Amino acid sequence: MKEKVMNGLQRFSKAMFIPVLILPIAGILIAIGNIFTNQKLLETVPFLNNPITTGFGTILSGSLVSILTNLGVIFCVGLAIGLAKKKKAEAGFTALLAFLVFINAMNKFMELNKTLISAKDLQGTGQTMVLGVQILDMGVFLGIILGIIVGIVHNRFIDTEFKSAFQIYGGSRFVFIVIIPVTVLLAILLTYIWPIIQTGISSMGGFIKQTGNFGIFLYGSLERLLIPTGLHHLIYTPFLYTSLGGTEQIAGHIYEGARNIYYAEMADPAIHLLSKSVIWDARGISKMFGLIGACLAMYHTAKPENKVRVKAILIPAVVTSFLAGVTEPIEFSFMFLAPLLFVVHAGLAGLSMVVLNILNVRAIGPNGFLDFLLYNVPLGVGKTHWPMYILVGIAFFFIYYIVFRILITLLNLKTVGREDDSKDVKLYSKKDFKEKEKSKAIVKDASNTRNGEVPAALIVSALGGEDNIESVTNCYTRLRTVLRDPSVVKEDVLKNETGASGLIIKGQNVQVVYGLQVTAVRKAVDAELGISDMDAELE
Repeated sequence: MKEKVMNGLQRFSKAMFIPVLILPIAGILIAIGNIFTNQKLLETVPFLNNPITTGFGTILSGSLVSILTNLGVIFCVGLAIGLAKKKKAEAGFTALLAFLVFINAMNKFMELNKTLISAKDLQGTGQTMVLGVQILDMGVFLGIILGIIVGIVHNRFIDTEFKSAFQIYGGSRFVFIVIIPVTVLLAILLTYIWPIIQTGISSMGGFIKQTGNFGIFLYGSLERLLIPTGLHHLIYTPFLYTSLGGTEQIAGHIYEGARNIYYAEMADPAIHLLSKSVIWDARGISKMFGLIGACLAMYHTAKPENKVRVKAILIPAVVTSFLAGVTEPIEFSFMFLAPLLFVVHAGLAGLSMVVLNILNVRAIGPNGFLDFLLYNVPLGVGKTHWPMYILVGIAFFFIYYIVFRILITLLNLKTVGREDDSKDVKLYSKKDFKEKEKSKAIVKDASNTRNGEVPAALIVSALGGEDNIESVTNCYTRLRTVLRDPSVVKEDVLKNETGASGLIIKGQNVQVVYGLQVTAVRKAVDAELGISDMDAELE
């Protein structure tokens, strides 16, 4: 039972990548639009102050804000695609149809019950307009609920076929036939149930606000602690896209969730200071600063004969973490050897967010330094207080360094470069280190070369062979697989011969950490398994 629940959560977490990972792109483009309309920049660079560039910036940021007001349909379609095991395009199309059926069914039922409020003033009534249809304000939860239901129904009935004259009603058509009554019934039930759920969500949001800095600490720590399970997305997603992360009225529209709020505020020149809810997306401070201090401590405490090799391993990982916010290569370098340090890291990550909140820092910092600059610099110091974010980050660089160095030396923790001589860690032998770096280089260049240059056959073999692999997906940094028998996985081969920096096994779910080059690895593995783009699991 426990394994079934974990597998379900793993699949849901993976499916969430589709809608969640596309939204930061909208945010970056909104930030670019702000560059062309930033008053201080226009004063400094007068030639940009013309109708063409300012008009472009206004259109770019203004048009992308519309994505934030339609998150329900985006999550519905994205989740259905992610949860579908086959024929994902049909699942996405069915999800869109189900969404349209749902909102109109709920609207008509509320109209028959005479519970619709005047559309002129919906603020604070619990009702809203979705794609021009007035329904209960369910926000992104509507998309999540419908996306899950469509995914389940699709997987259950997509292979249903009929004979003779009914043949045309099989497959995806039958899925739609089944989904119509399910969706209509759901719309009726939620008309009664959702107000109760919304009250519960509001109460939870109130509890989080009452706990204040402790709630922020718990949030930041749990988000890091769940990294090994791959379920950390379930912690931050509700705060970024639902009322748990705050509610604000901006330019006449109600926005829920930290990320939705600050995206809208970025595009509104009338907003002079970002809302406090931005703290829920300040998760990047440990990625940009803290883990660099941890790496420096691991380098300084490594055995003298290993320092050259440790430096070669840690520097690329530090650069990736600082610039892009990808932390797994660093975290996995000490997590399995010294779990205590991983717990300390999680605690310090939560503490750093508390400090930002106490100092009233409103900077946007979810990932790495590149995103940080694009988001905050165009908005100005007054709107974000971003220099203070950097100062806090520098302070935590030293805190991480001191704490990690003391713990490593005091407890004699076997971090990178401090392993016992008797322990066979191939990563640190000269021959195997060169092979690892060669594998990394091959994977990194794979997107511009033939798939055959990625050791796909070796990866498949190390995972137990083609017959052992049930499905293959990927996220930002991990190759995510479901295996029939995880016990046959060759961890040493994956780490030392294919460039993997970590391995996570939870039941039948096996995740192999490859970093930013995982997309190229995934494509090569798909090709090795004979999976076409149409059949591939999307993330």
